[in-house]
Amino acid sequence: MAHRSSPFSRPQWLVAPAIIFIAIFFLIPLGLMAYVSILEKGQFGGVTWGTFTLESYRRFLFEEDFLDPSVLVLNTDYLEIFLRSFWLSFSTTILCLAIALPTALYMAMQPEKYRNLLIFLVTIPFWTNLLVRNYAWILLLRNGGLIDGWLRSLGVTDQPIDVLYTDFAIAIGLTYSFLPFMVLPIYASLEKLDFRLVEAAYDLGADKWRALRRIVLPLASPGIAAGCILVFIPCLGAYVTPDLLGGAKKLMIGNLIQAQFGSARNWPFGAALAFALLGLVLVTMMAYLMRFRTAPQVSK
Repeated sequence: MAHRSSPFSRPQWLVAPAIIFIAIFFLIPLGLMAYVSILEKGQFGGVTWGTFTLESYRRFLFEEDFLDPSVLVLNTDYLEIFLRSFWLSFSTTILCLAIALPTALYMAMQPEKYRNLLIFLVTIPFWTNLLVRNYAWILLLRNGGLIDGWLRSLGVTDQPIDVLYTDFAIAIGLTYSFLPFMVLPIYASLEKLDFRLVEAAYDLGADKWRALRRIVLPLASPGIAAGCILVFIPCLGAYVTPDLLGGAKKLMIGNLIQAQFGSARNWPFGAALAFALLGLVLVTMMAYLMRFRTAPQVSK
């Protein structure tokens, strides 16, 4: 007698809980956010249900003229915040990559008994709350702080460093916060690397830089791309670090969205900003999937 398998043993039933979870906690809120973004702002905050408008999307680039409300004038304030967010996210990603690549390569080249210890050291910052870590950077970067006093004692400068509440301070805080997210994916790729390929490259006359460029980097490219995404995307929506280290004059997208849902009480505009940010994130993810659809090849 042939064995009849239960319909619940099919592969699609195994992913059903994950699909239900994503539908409830991602797709439904996403649809609600898209719906709110095309509603009219309420008189005292919130939204006016059933009144549809694209005012929130128009407001991103245009505003009504003060003397003639029927005339729209270009307003680049919000665009500048988006560009600043992209620039800081890109700079943070490059800084994290420059630090994480040699760190991950060093970790992968160590004996196996030491690797777990090094991974443990990389993950130690996660043990402390992000808010506490950013407050620590305020004490380090402020005028009269530890770094300022150290530079003055060495005679490097006799003036306050004036670093806090600048884009540079935000970049430092973001790099510190998201550096482990770059190290771990690159290490995961390099850990699987067969270093006999590097030795073969040396035997064929390649120097260290050529072996790194032709063998190590191509094979580590999936981890590098994954690390860049894990750093770049959270940086775009970062809120705590820009708020503490950048001050009120250095807004990023996350701070702008929070302000619209909070003090400004403009839910449609906040939802439109969040929906636009989500669209940019999805485009980045699609680019990653299309780029690394196939396995990486060693450069010839």
